[in-house]
Amino acid sequence: MKEKLTDLKGIGEKSAALFEKAGIFSPSDLLAYYPRNYEYYEAPVPVADAREGEIVPVRACAASNISVSSHGRLSVAACRLQDSSGTISAVWYHAPYVRSMIKKGLYYVFRGKISLKRNQRVLEHPVIYSLKNYEELQGTMLPVYHLTRGLTDKMVRKAVQQVLSEVPLQKEYLPEEIREQFQLADENFALQCIHFPVNRDALAAAHKRLVFDEFFLFMLSVQRLRSERMTLCNHFRMKPSWRTEKTIENLPYSLTKAQQNVWSEIERDLCGSTVMSRLLQGDVGSGKTILAFLSMILAEENGLQSVLMVPTEVLARQHYESLVRLLSDNGDDPDHVVLLTGSVTAAERRRCYAMIESGEAHMIIGTHALIQKKVPYTDRLGLVITDEQHRFGVRQREYLADRDKPPHVLVMSATPIPRTLAIILYGDLDLSILNQMPSDRKPVKNCVVGPSYRPKAYRFIENQVREGHQAYVICPLVEESDQTEAENVTDYSRNLQDNLPPDIVVASLHGRMKASEKNRIMEAFAKGEIQVLVSTTVVEVGVNVPNATVMMIEDSQRYGLAQLHQLRGRIGRGADQSYCIFINSDEGEESSRRLDIMNRSNDGFLIAEEDLKLRGPGELFGVRQSGEMSFRIGNIYRDAEILKAAGEAASWVMELDPELSLPQHEILRSRLNKVLVEENCIPGM
Repeated sequence: MKEKLTDLKGIGEKSAALFEKAGIFSPSDLLAYYPRNYEYYEAPVPVADAREGEIVPVRACAASNISVSSHGRLSVAACRLQDSSGTISAVWYHAPYVRSMIKKGLYYVFRGKISLKRNQRVLEHPVIYSLKNYEELQGTMLPVYHLTRGLTDKMVRKAVQQVLSEVPLQKEYLPEEIREQFQLADENFALQCIHFPVNRDALAAAHKRLVFDEFFLFMLSVQRLRSERMTLCNHFRMKPSWRTEKTIENLPYSLTKAQQNVWSEIERDLCGSTVMSRLLQGDVGSGKTILAFLSMILAEENGLQSVLMVPTEVLARQHYESLVRLLSDNGDDPDHVVLLTGSVTAAERRRCYAMIESGEAHMIIGTHALIQKKVPYTDRLGLVITDEQHRFGVRQREYLADRDKPPHVLVMSATPIPRTLAIILYGDLDLSILNQMPSDRKPVKNCVVGPSYRPKAYRFIENQVREGHQAYVICPLVEESDQTEAENVTDYSRNLQDNLPPDIVVASLHGRMKASEKNRIMEAFAKGEIQVLVSTTVVEVGVNVPNATVMMIEDSQRYGLAQLHQLRGRIGRGADQSYCIFINSDEGEESSRRLDIMNRSNDGFLIAEEDLKLRGPGELFGVRQSGEMSFRIGNIYRDAEILKAAGEAASWVMELDPELSLPQHEILRSRLNKVLVEENCIPGM
């Protein structure tokens, strides 16, 4: 296969730069850039049968000449379309050129979305096809990709087709008995059909195979880690300490029964004969962080270094300040705690490194900066804690643990994964669950409303701000998109500021911002300098802002229930009552049924189980959810049955050949090693 995008015909440096913005750097990246949806070119329907909300093709003629009018900056071209069943209006925005494309009285196929405007059906911005051209397309499915500015579906399709036509056939790496047992398609067929399916059945088969591959290789790496861990002795066997008991007694609150039980499990592991490998799964706000701090205090009392790694700089700083405050309140020395993130100055980084290397730094808190090879940990690194580990990847969290004397590992996650799936996904870890909320937390009050409620929601947000509180507004997109009508952060922020008094500060946040800018905005919000934060889901793993009492989620039907619960977890963290407003812009029965679960429950694990039941393994089309484990195409809820099958297959292979040294596993071993390198994201590894 060609190695660079510019090796492909028609892709120069400028085009390659557009692809790179979407994370596509090589032809192999193109093959793994799976479509987010598909355009299905069905047979044209009669005008009278075209239903509101659907994208449909109609075979009709222009019954009137095309008129072009201006409404402010908006240019609108319009005409009446007619067939034997009736007429319908068609409109095009900023497209006066359509006048030259249509001749009155001639038949064309117009494909677009049917909307209701002033109680009249309107075909909006339809693509125009000659009868012959549409006949050639009819029955086909064309991929629709996630795009960045300047990149089009046509560009991606053309590049993918070129790679598929030139790539040599992959050698099958899955054992034949696994493919037969789980009825899996050939990998080459799957790669072809995931991009250009001949029909829905072929797409389903391709999807199943590629999802299985992703889960299977992930599970192999997890189970291989477990087999390595089971033989590891505890080089850092700790002794219980009065200091942790004193810290617990001096807390301004009492630990819940669940926290007490989990702390007993962690303490038993740290003081046991084998190294700890434990997942602490707790709902948002259930009190995982204090258990991490207690573990670090116990490590310090036993003369060991400990590390706490979190996914964002703002959260790292907040944890650092909380730990320093906890130590100071108990009369302990906080000078042995250091903060290491990517944005610290060179001088500060050198100071941190010197403290770590000398052993003066007992407790180290930071982000990915902690897993750089330059960080000079001592041979007394005895405890590694990672928060929201699925955002780091299996190999990344293993980096610190992959030492001659492996430290204890504690993984914390607030993602409410059903226990059945958690056991599979975290197969290398023992499982602890915090299923009880602190008694001083008031349950969030929820409501599910339509878009017409928005003005009332704005007034409610204004009233909460006047009472001294803050609010989040979540939107699905960064900028306006031709692919969807979902609310977007950029325009929404401007509109919301116009709808609120000028003294209320509204700011926007999204994933395309530079890390320094995101940190600046989140810190300003945490300090109360910003009253309303309009954001994409980047706040899903954010900071603790107890003063934030309102969250409004636009187009909430577009998210998985578990992710909605994660987002809602940003509020309800203080003593005041909090409120979550779910805006449902889809009046369909399924959306209403799903969001009713959010309306009735604040229990993340119950919601995760319901999410699993509702999605089921058959759901294939629609917007892919994000933030639920870092899989490229697989979704642990929608594809739960495939996940279970992949876990079973991985167990079977590991029992037969733990080292993958048998001749029939040679290609599998090579593929797994390649995946581990790609997942690593660690320079020089």
